Amino acid sequence: MPEAMLIETTPFARNKPIAVPGLVVAYRDGVTVASIAAYREKAVALSDLIEATYGVALPAPGRRVSSNAITLQWSGPGQWLAIAERGQRGGAVRDLEAELKPIVAGLAAVVDQSDARGIVAISGTRALNVLAKGVPIDLHERAFATGDVANTHASHIAITIARLDDTPTFELTMYRSYATSFTDWLRSATAEFVHTQPR
Repeated sequence: MPEAMLIETTPFARNKPIAVPGLVVAYRDGVTVASIAAYREKAVALSDLIEATYGVALPAPGRRVSSNAITLQWSGPGQWLAIAERGQRGGAVRDLEAELKPIVAGLAAVVDQSDARGIVAISGTRALNVLAKGVPIDLHERAFATGDVANTHASHIAITIARLDDTPTFELTMYRSYATSFTDWLRSATAEFVHTQPR
């Protein structure tokens, strides 16, 4: 009997993107993610070093910033997520944990999160209608502007949500173990817009 093999896969590998008028749901694969936790009284020095290296300082609480090289997203007191496309960088597949550790040595702990997180983008004029079915915070632009980030939940599934632009586009990050439950909720939340499209 052949030996069972483990196959590497992303949290949303079986999910199909949605693209209907007013609503686009896309699953971000091929990204490298790392958590950054500043050591005590090192946050300012860490932010200065990150800015010197990537052109953007660590964002303030509840904010997200991006440069051509990296996205940095607040995730809690003294903590951030770094996100980037895996792509080729310096002739090798990019790995943010390996990239950041020598840069921030002595200032912060860095841990790979690439396989531990799932990322979903929801955009379009119907995005707010979908998210209102499970996300309990006010996502209107006057309360949640482009670049804002919040730790909250979608129908009791823990997420971090960020507003990327005025389309609007929202990016939701969650632990991999919640991906199936989130998919079930999202399928229900988008059903009225997907199923009413002409065949």
